[in-house]
Amino acid sequence: MLAYVGRRALLAVFTVWAISVLSFAIIQLPPGDYVTSYIAQMASTGSVVSEEEAQQLRIQYGLGQPYYVQYLKWMNLVVRGEFGMSMEWRRPVTEVIGDRLWLTMVVSLAALVLTWVLALPIGIYSAVRQYSPGDYAATFVGFIGLAVPNFLLALVLLYFGFVFLNAHVGGLFSPEMQDAEWSGARVWDLMKHLPMPALILGLAGTAQQIRIMRANLLDELRKPYVVTARSKGLTELRLILKYPVRVALNPFASTIGYTLPYIVSGSIIVSLVLGLPTVGPLLLKALIAQDMFLAGTIVLLLGLMTVIGTLISDILLVWIDPRIRLEET
Repeated sequence: MLAYVGRRALLAVFTVWAISVLSFAIIQLPPGDYVTSYIAQMASTGSVVSEEEAQQLRIQYGLGQPYYVQYLKWMNLVVRGEFGMSMEWRRPVTEVIGDRLWLTMVVSLAALVLTWVLALPIGIYSAVRQYSPGDYAATFVGFIGLAVPNFLLALVLLYFGFVFLNAHVGGLFSPEMQDAEWSGARVWDLMKHLPMPALILGLAGTAQQIRIMRANLLDELRKPYVVTARSKGLTELRLILKYPVRVALNPFASTIGYTLPYIVSGSIIVSLVLGLPTVGPLLLKALIAQDMFLAGTIVLLLGLMTVIGTLISDILLVWIDPRIRLEET
């Protein structure tokens, strides 16, 4: 078990390095650089950036150097726990991201937990009570969740909250807590506002996981070992939870690897609609401005979330399925 986790951890370190190379290279693909975007932005306001000023900005941010030199300098900062200077904000990347990173992680984990809490029992019920009214209702809700975009659901909830409840359901904090220092009151205010964005972001994933769990469990319930276990006198509830559900959880657990970054990257429009202080809107602005250190850092963190999610999936799969442990011995 420990050897398996160790090999996966080493592979995760190599994967993070590869992601850093790819993310930095992809950000460099569009023509021009931050200074080009800055000149265009100033021209749209009627201002003119001189050639000397543009050259000074390129020297200041090291944009005239070869790409591999820029990457090595960035990696040197990353290893030391820094991520460079944001060109658009004129502040260190760690300060620009600030609380946004932790709030993004809180929202993502809340959406993931909500997805599991809802999808697991509903998927089990739909499989055990196949073609029942409850199964049809869960299937209908699941298709609605897959078909309706998250940002549209966010707009609908904002409208109903404003019209019928006379309340603004967006954001993660009340207006008086928006810029307050962290305290018990601010944490409690965050907890009160967290369910709505978590529900909106996790709805599509919940609908998908319900279908996955239902299909996997239906396949397991038809296998001979279930009939054998039932013939030995096991109660139906114990039989279902001890054997078929545990095996059916394999694909369910393996989706953590892409669910975490999908929630973050797929929350950009939802975050803009709901006014969430997450890294999604920040990534959009950084890509438009070609702020390579800020955009590269956020993309790197998204990749790191993928790697961490995959590692958690691997550990869960080893714990859930004894066959994987036997293959590793």
